[in-house]
Amino acid sequence: MQPITTALCSFGMSGRVFHAPFIAVNPKFTLYGVLERTKNLAQEKYPHIKTFRTLEELLDDDAIELVVVNTPNITHYDFAKKVIFAGKNVIIEKPFTATVTEAEELIALAEEKNVMISVYHNRRYDSDFLSLKEVLDSGVLGTIVEAEFHYDRFKPELSEKAHKEISTGAVGSLYDLGSHLIDQAIQLFGIPNAIFADIDAYRPESKVADYFDLKLFYPSHRVILKSSYYIREPLPGNILHGTKGSFIKTKADVQEKDLQAGKVPNSANWGIEPESEQGLLHTEKCGKLIKEKVASSNGDYMVYYDAIYDAISAHKPVPVSATEGMEVIRVIEAALKSNQAKKVVSLGSN
Repeated sequence: MQPITTALCSFGMSGRVFHAPFIAVNPKFTLYGVLERTKNLAQEKYPHIKTFRTLEELLDDDAIELVVVNTPNITHYDFAKKVIFAGKNVIIEKPFTATVTEAEELIALAEEKNVMISVYHNRRYDSDFLSLKEVLDSGVLGTIVEAEFHYDRFKPELSEKAHKEISTGAVGSLYDLGSHLIDQAIQLFGIPNAIFADIDAYRPESKVADYFDLKLFYPSHRVILKSSYYIREPLPGNILHGTKGSFIKTKADVQEKDLQAGKVPNSANWGIEPESEQGLLHTEKCGKLIKEKVASSNGDYMVYYDAIYDAISAHKPVPVSATEGMEVIRVIEAALKSNQAKKVVSLGSN
């Protein structure tokens, strides 16, 4: 097995928490280098790696096969375009791009240059989402009538990261948190027919959205996606209502917390939620009403990287395609249009 030589384009939270730990412990990859313009934080953590001061210097290194574009949202398009032109495979952090037009261009360019391109929608591998999907796929709820998903926080202060508070493309909670919820909704139910969106900013002096309430219209049901930075007492993050029953589950994946605490992926009990976070299933089975807790599925972001290895080394399908990442942006653009016009916006029929 020849490991894939990999470099990161930054070492902020995304690189330090969500990418480097998985690349470093996976024998299918070599964490080769990190782009840091002035600091050496990555090298302090991983002494064997190279530190690059410019993207051009990184891309000139022929040893690098895979580049992770985990820079601020608004730079994804420019960075990814340069990576693809250099003939290197690329993973782009969510949100994929600021616009569908940018996404389409990158997809076409990657095909032209014959390189792999994927979007890092890691929340597909959260324990709560996997648990939700398992219940949904089992059919125990009957036909779904309504679903509601939350990604809430209590964070009334502005971010210390200035780029997150500047009103430019791809900035704000709809892109940052909404892209997770939208991707999960599409994975479960497909592209909605239409959307109505209420997007706002409630934090004092905030110039970017920190609240959204989206209603996705499907032929037989509705999906509500919500997020606010003023939710001190968490609400259930996942709610399904069907013709036979309901399933309610907290948003309780432990991976981010464990990674921030320095826990290493693939260690004992990785991605296992505490029993207290099990979902509640209230439905009908064999003519009898039941109300019971459901054991949670294990979360594991390493599944994404294992699939990336197979995509590059064996030309298997990527775990999250660029087209899937683009569809998330398409829904976001429709949401922004709906909010501005204060009306339902069509996304076409399923």
